[in-house]
Amino acid sequence: MMVWNEDQRALRAAIEELGDLLSKEHVERDAGAEFPVEGWARVRETGLFGLPFDPAWGGLGQDLLTTMYVLEGLGYGCRDGGLSFSVSTHMVSTGVPLQRFGSPALKDRYLRRVCDGSVIGAHAITEPEGGSDVMAMRTSAVLDGDAYVLNGAKSFVSNGPVADVFVVYARTGRRGSPAAITALLVDRDTPGLTVGRPVAKMGLRTSPLCELFFDDCRVPAANVVGSPGAGFLIMDHVMKWEILCSFIINVGEMQHRLERCAGYARTRTQFGRPIGAYQSIANKIVEMKIVTDTARKWLYDTAAKLRDGENVTVDIAISKLLASEGNVTSALAAVQVFGGYGYTAEYGLEKDLRNAVGGTIYSGTSDIQRQRIASMIGL
Repeated sequence: MMVWNEDQRALRAAIEELGDLLSKEHVERDAGAEFPVEGWARVRETGLFGLPFDPAWGGLGQDLLTTMYVLEGLGYGCRDGGLSFSVSTHMVSTGVPLQRFGSPALKDRYLRRVCDGSVIGAHAITEPEGGSDVMAMRTSAVLDGDAYVLNGAKSFVSNGPVADVFVVYARTGRRGSPAAITALLVDRDTPGLTVGRPVAKMGLRTSPLCELFFDDCRVPAANVVGSPGAGFLIMDHVMKWEILCSFIINVGEMQHRLERCAGYARTRTQFGRPIGAYQSIANKIVEMKIVTDTARKWLYDTAAKLRDGENVTVDIAISKLLASEGNVTSALAAVQVFGGYGYTAEYGLEKDLRNAVGGTIYSGTSDIQRQRIASMIGL
């Protein structure tokens, strides 16, 4: 069981208290697939973007577990799941690799602005034909003098339509080799980069998604994150953070949903009794609590192991499975507890269900996680 100190609780409380402002008109924004510009500005004011980053670059210097604790509070307080997802994507996709692997010059040029949210970051990994098979990526980066020339395309780029800077993973060596991938920082206005139109999707509609196209796009060699060929190592590090940070936000959402359903079940009556008195309803809410508490424990325990330098390959996969599939279970149960009201857009619960489905796909599908676990136990 995690024990949080007064400073950590204060950081989280500041985010939770902002929940009503961040949630304002969230149903309408979702319907219009509108990026929450005002919400982003509100988050900037809190300093949340700088949580895990060194104060030398404008960050708050908090560790991974504290960052997760505060992000769980964001999920609990904010009903705009797309905004929360974009916040996590920005921090993890751009800030995390810059802090761990970026040169001092790159940090000076970009990390300060990532920490204060004055630029929006995204990363470009998946390709139209590649899916989860990142080793087969076709986007290439060929060194030409003091620049890399990028050619290819990326798909499913979260934050893409509004991003100012992208961490692009491209092949710089033999296809299939772990040392063949390089990460480069690419500014949005770089000639040869085309940002595609927003892609309509099932859930997380306020977090925009697009494709990127590279046509002889020249990127300074100084924009390499880490070193040439280190992209797979960087990606592995980033993905661990991505799973821990984005899914702890989901845990906060699940906790809020659990409390909302329990309150509704105590006050909504049918046939002369509160619906919570019926075992079928009570069982749904109990299951919501079980999946919420289980996901929370696995995510924090895994983060503690990562902090301590332990191998968390299996733990990350299990945590991702439990949190993503538990979120779907929780969201579906909430729709059923609220009945006809849960099925309407007005209550926001059907939106939660649509959002939750995405979690079983992004950051490695549930099938990929099960395959990873199977391989680690020798199957």
